Amino acid sequence: MKNLEQIGIHELKEHLIKNWMTHDAMWFYHCLQSCGIDEANRLNRAAIKSLAAIEFKRAEKLFGITRTDTFEYLKDAVDAAFSVSKGDFMNFTYTFPETNVLRWEWPGNTCFAYQGMLRMGVIDRYQCGVIYRVQCWIEQAGVGYTLSPEIRGCLMHTRGRCAGEVRFDFP
Repeated sequence: MKNLEQIGIHELKEHLIKNWMTHDAMWFYHCLQSCGIDEANRLNRAAIKSLAAIEFKRAEKLFGITRTDTFEYLKDAVDAAFSVSKGDFMNFTYTFPETNVLRWEWPGNTCFAYQGMLRMGVIDRYQCGVIYRVQCWIEQAGVGYTLSPEIRGCLMHTRGRCAGEVRFDFP
């Protein structure tokens, strides 16, 4: 049997994130079964908003980030939050290609939420929670932003790909 040191921090992080995301998916599934898709979407977004505020503050504290009032500080905070909440299986990229811009993209149709909603048979009515989580981080930081494209439903389902950008309202 391996011990934690032999497993390593990366494998442990991946294991914990996979378990958390599986819990999240099972929670959504059981809400869906009990309440229907509209209520499951509503509850999911409410839970995401509550969680995002806590997890973003925790990431800031963990990494010693004390401010998000400039693009560089916000970028550091977003990197910190992703570093402890994004698993390799999530298979998306995000970059900061220019000042005040965050860009994201999933290759092909590899979004884990998209795949899960397809399996549940509700992709046509699912309200994306993944990008919403990042939006809630930004709101927690107290930063204004514009999201493009506007997300209604699931971009992979409605547009055939999930990619876009966030423009931050810094001078």
